[in-house]
Amino acid sequence: MITDAQTNKLYLADTLPAKYPTFYAAFENVLNRCNIPIELLPYTKDVWAVDYMPIQIDLKHFVRFTYNPQYLQSAKYRKTISNVDLICDAIGIDTTKSSIILDGGNVTRASDRVIMTDRIFSDNSTYQPKQLIKELEELFQISKLYLVPEQPNDFTGHSDGMIRFINSDTILINDYSKEKKEFQRAFQIAIHNMGLNYVELPYNPYQNLNYNQANGDYINYLQMEQAIIVPIFGIKEDEQAVRIFEQVFAGQTIATVESNEIANDGGILNCVTWNIQA
Repeated sequence: MITDAQTNKLYLADTLPAKYPTFYAAFENVLNRCNIPIELLPYTKDVWAVDYMPIQIDLKHFVRFTYNPQYLQSAKYRKTISNVDLICDAIGIDTTKSSIILDGGNVTRASDRVIMTDRIFSDNSTYQPKQLIKELEELFQISKLYLVPEQPNDFTGHSDGMIRFINSDTILINDYSKEKKEFQRAFQIAIHNMGLNYVELPYNPYQNLNYNQANGDYINYLQMEQAIIVPIFGIKEDEQAVRIFEQVFAGQTIATVESNEIANDGGILNCVTWNIQA
């Protein structure tokens, strides 16, 4: 499976510049400084590109899952579901289609393993859990699929705001020491059962006005071959978070972008990007 660190081509939704102009201008400036050119995905209806675009398995192999999550079932949100066939045809991407309902934001990946939250089961209740895991492992061409409990009050149930791979043996996780004890225990058990090393990142969404805001969640960063771009929020945890990124990704270019505008609506850098190896 292609990892984020192997990707060298970046797409953003063509809706992003109009909906978040201040963030887009700042992000474009950082991407230019990191020598990451931008291409815009046409015909998009929502800015969260990673969720509806396919997962890259190898250079020419993309798996397109069904983008129809629980949280988009109301009339208000169904109109934000993009026609992914139209987008992929326009940019020349052929895909293998799967009936499994899965957002790209719930696929945290290394070369031979994937982490997602247990939201995958409620979105695909017609599958037996073991059957679903087996089919996902075959589609991803991986040796292991790990599961973590979805975070309470996260309406998307995504893993990319909770956990990311540094390499196949080590992960970054949020510092959940201020979360409810029940979730802390369940998350810690899941991490222990993976048998992987981990590094904690600061996590401070507690000044946000509601649970839909993602401000203070640094783990939703953009990683590519050229650079790692970290969201910052103008809070005291910014400096500590950047220092940890510089340590665990030593030798790689680390850049930052102020991300409050998009975080106010629940997503950050991994959410608005679709990065592939070309």
